[in-house]
Amino acid sequence: MTEEVPCLLMRGGTSKGAYFLAGDLPADPAARDELLLRIMGSPDERQIDGLGGAHPLTSKVAVVSPSADPRADVDYLFLQVAVDRPEVSDRQNCGNILAGVGPFAVERGLVRPGEECTSVRIRMVNSGDRATATFPTPGGRVDYTGSAAISGVPGTAAPVVIEFSAGAGKLLPTGRVRDEIHGTPVTCVDNGMPTVLIAASDLKVTGYETPTDLEEDVTLADRLRKLRLAAGRLMGLGDVSDTTVPKLTLLAPPRDGGAVTTRTFIPVRCHTAIGVLGAASVAAGLRIEGSVGEGIAQIDPGSERIRIEHPTGFLDIESSLGADADGLPFPRRTAVLRTARKIFDGSVFPRSAEQPTGGQR
Repeated sequence: MTEEVPCLLMRGGTSKGAYFLAGDLPADPAARDELLLRIMGSPDERQIDGLGGAHPLTSKVAVVSPSADPRADVDYLFLQVAVDRPEVSDRQNCGNILAGVGPFAVERGLVRPGEECTSVRIRMVNSGDRATATFPTPGGRVDYTGSAAISGVPGTAAPVVIEFSAGAGKLLPTGRVRDEIHGTPVTCVDNGMPTVLIAASDLKVTGYETPTDLEEDVTLADRLRKLRLAAGRLMGLGDVSDTTVPKLTLLAPPRDGGAVTTRTFIPVRCHTAIGVLGAASVAAGLRIEGSVGEGIAQIDPGSERIRIEHPTGFLDIESSLGADADGLPFPRRTAVLRTARKIFDGSVFPRSAEQPTGGQR
């Protein structure tokens, strides 16, 4: 008999992914990942035989279940399904796909909706961090329509406000505001996503190039690879050669009224926008005195809002820092506005397990 799996396909922020109840997938991680590869159509650079959209931003999965944590309503496991490799990774969070978790929890009956709006407390299983997503539910139903606009997504939709709880990890994983890797000054920061901040000019680029131009720069790619591998060790992540973290974000002065211009690599593809949690880490890093963003970013000290420019527009982050008893910075508040939209709700039919992977190009 043909397999079929209940699935909701949703755009979350500037990403798109397949959302599943944990109970609808195999409990064994290896069996689950093998099934997800067949559902998404990997490995195949076009993902022509599955749901994936032939790009890391459209080959994502959310697995949601009721939470045993009294501080959360649901657990959210993010899985990045590689496009051209038979690989499924749980090594990172995704703040864009997170935007759809609250609505999905209501759609699947995991959370009872309010009559006007609903707040869903979410534990991000990948890291143990927590967030609260608030979105409109007039009459007890999720409303995806609205006037909120985010860069990188056409049109408007209902706002999803995501407030992040402070994580247990260090904002500065290396214990230093600045490190030097292979002669390049960097700031390693983790406010939900391990991220390495680098001045674009230190890598002999402007930071205003298109993602395609940056990806085609072979010299730049080699330098970024070496920087990322070394930064991973410095940040306590070990060997990151087969992972997508830490992210590398190049910084340049703003061009369109924001605080900074960014180009982010995930890990070798240049993001056409910027991830939510990556942006949260960038914003926090820019607020740290002495970071590599000093002299590049234009920060309004009187406002929590930081507008981060990226290749297709901007992302606004509410960010403020405090200092602990040792004078070390920690994130006091991090919040972002995203949108999400339900694309289809039904059953997905995976490629047969007997079929060979890959195929003719």
